[in-house]
Amino acid sequence: MEYMTESTDRSPGHILCCECGVPISPNPANICVACLRSKVDISQGIPKQVSISFCKQCQRYFQPPGTWIQCALESRELLALCLKKIKAPLSKVRLVDAGFVWTEPHSKRLKVKLTIQKEVMNGAILQQVFVVDYVVQSQMCGDCHRVEAKDFWKAVIQVRQKTLHKKTFYYLEQLILKYGMHQNTLRIKEIHDGLDFYYSSKQHAQKMVEFLQCTVPCRYKASQRLISQDIHNNTYNYKSTFSVEIVPICKDNVVCLSPKLAQSLGNMNQICVCIRVTSAIHLIDPNTLQVADIDGSTFWSHPFNSLCHPKQLEEFIVMECSIVRDIKRAAGAGMISKKHTLGEVWIQKTSEMNTDKQYFCRTHLGHLLNPGDLVLGFDLANCNLNDEHVNKMNSDRVPDVVLIKKSYDRTKRQRRRNWKLKELARERENMDTDDERQYQDFLEDLEEDEAIRKNVNIYRDSTIPVESDTDDEGAPRISLAEMLEDLHISQDATGEEAKSALEAADLESKVTEGPGAVAHACNPSTLGG
Repeated sequence: MEYMTESTDRSPGHILCCECGVPISPNPANICVACLRSKVDISQGIPKQVSISFCKQCQRYFQPPGTWIQCALESRELLALCLKKIKAPLSKVRLVDAGFVWTEPHSKRLKVKLTIQKEVMNGAILQQVFVVDYVVQSQMCGDCHRVEAKDFWKAVIQVRQKTLHKKTFYYLEQLILKYGMHQNTLRIKEIHDGLDFYYSSKQHAQKMVEFLQCTVPCRYKASQRLISQDIHNNTYNYKSTFSVEIVPICKDNVVCLSPKLAQSLGNMNQICVCIRVTSAIHLIDPNTLQVADIDGSTFWSHPFNSLCHPKQLEEFIVMECSIVRDIKRAAGAGMISKKHTLGEVWIQKTSEMNTDKQYFCRTHLGHLLNPGDLVLGFDLANCNLNDEHVNKMNSDRVPDVVLIKKSYDRTKRQRRRNWKLKELARERENMDTDDERQYQDFLEDLEEDEAIRKNVNIYRDSTIPVESDTDDEGAPRISLAEMLEDLHISQDATGEEAKSALEAADLESKVTEGPGAVAHACNPSTLGG
């Protein structure tokens, strides 16, 4: 007798679905998946259409209860924001997967594909996939609403300079444009002796004050005024004011230093010429070519003023010019300028050509002047100087004339200028008729001083034909290598034909992708423009 061994391979049995009679594998509910889905909807209670608020001005989405966040299209941050809108209904199910379904960027719709699981009859786990449609509604945030009101601000910076020329402000304006420090301002207001910058937060104003301290010699005072308070939650609302005072010295000013300051700068003469104002005051002694830099703290410790008004500049003609080769340096003398040449000149006023009165002086413009050239300078011999340091000086130490710069034909220079600058968008009031002349002076300073041009973005003017770097009179000009192209994507960068070709290619790519494709994450703010 032989014993039969029972086979160990057992196939699972099948049962019939109690609803439709289809053979199925046994499960706790004894119902097939199709019948179970028709009887039970695990997505019930989860809204299929939700609204989400979006601010078009600042490109931010609203996150309850009161914050606005920056999110790129189809980014993880935006997906988290969408899921938080249905957080309460999703807490009753298990979220398996979530992702965006591609939609047109301008359709004002966001579609999120969700995969959820939930335990149903007798412990059976059912999985379901569905799409939630988010409608993007436009709503202006509180910050943009206050900006549009144009009267709301929490901090103001009042930049002032007690001088009659605006060269320093024109230079400061170009620095602000170059480094984009004007982007957080609510508005900029120009008044007679300075600029006012309005901000929606104190932090932005403090950042601007730090920028001003790094770019121009200045000092500031801060104050604040209480607007409102809530004693229950200990919150206070202040308006802050920052008063920034720039040193009252501009380029081409003649100054008289105090004896103590002149000695500390290397025993230089007290009468000096300001050749430029950047983060410090750059001075040169026209008698010895000795240069010195004075920062803001040193100036406020030993203040000095300009001796003459810019309108007191007089035109002289050079009768004779000779270069001084051997410069005698005193003990403890400071640095000598290598960009200038010391010269001795005999000059005569153009208004006194019918007389034989001439003036003798030393100048730092020896490398530029030739007999017959026109030069601008201050006549200190016939000028009423009201300065405490000059009054204490010996009369033989005060020069008769201080030459400032060589004179060129302004009309011809302006006509041949093939470059331009950008300007800040600001409100103007009490416009002075002298502003245009001062602005032309600043443009000429840019052409003559390479050190200032390095900090300024200069754009080529395509309406002016390109010529040589110097004109017939030898007036300095800015080379093309120092200019930037003022690009406009629709015109200069690609041209009309290339623009239409790019638009056609973009339209073709959208058509071939199809309506059901899932798009990759894309940030509209990083596209061209």
